[in-house]
Amino acid sequence: MSPRSSTAAPPAATPRVSGCTCFRLRRLTRRVTQHYDRALAPAGLRVTQFSLLSALERDVRGSIPMSELATLLDLERTTLTRNVAPLVERGWVEVIGGADARSRDVRITTDGRAARAAAIPYWRAAQDGLEQLLGKGRTAILHELLDDTLGRVRSGDLQPAPRRPA
Repeated sequence: MSPRSSTAAPPAATPRVSGCTCFRLRRLTRRVTQHYDRALAPAGLRVTQFSLLSALERDVRGSIPMSELATLLDLERTTLTRNVAPLVERGWVEVIGGADARSRDVRITTDGRAARAAAIPYWRAAQDGLEQLLGKGRTAILHELLDDTLGRVRSGDLQPAPRRPA
């Protein structure tokens, strides 16, 4: 009998990757965002606003520097500033002076906490709907894959694309 057993599984073939990963992720993200936005509309929130309010509510310090919040949410600071503005206008978030003259901190207001609390059932419905569509197992695998990928990208494992010669 050969050293290789006839019951051994054949070596797994390397999966073939076709198409642009970024395009696929953006396409999926747009669809998922639309799903959550539709669900949150009765609460007067978009999912980006709900996520921002949730991040602020989780922070136990009372306020958080804008630059730290941008890092936490993986946003450019200018994008965060644009996303915060409508929440400030509605009185759900306050931007206050930070540790020095150049820094700004952001905090959730009592009205912001109430708006977020009122939106939770709508968010939960969107979350449950997606989980029902995918199944609990696939949702858990998706979360694990996304968290792992984000960790790798954050840690710098992703190298910039080579530049074209001039």
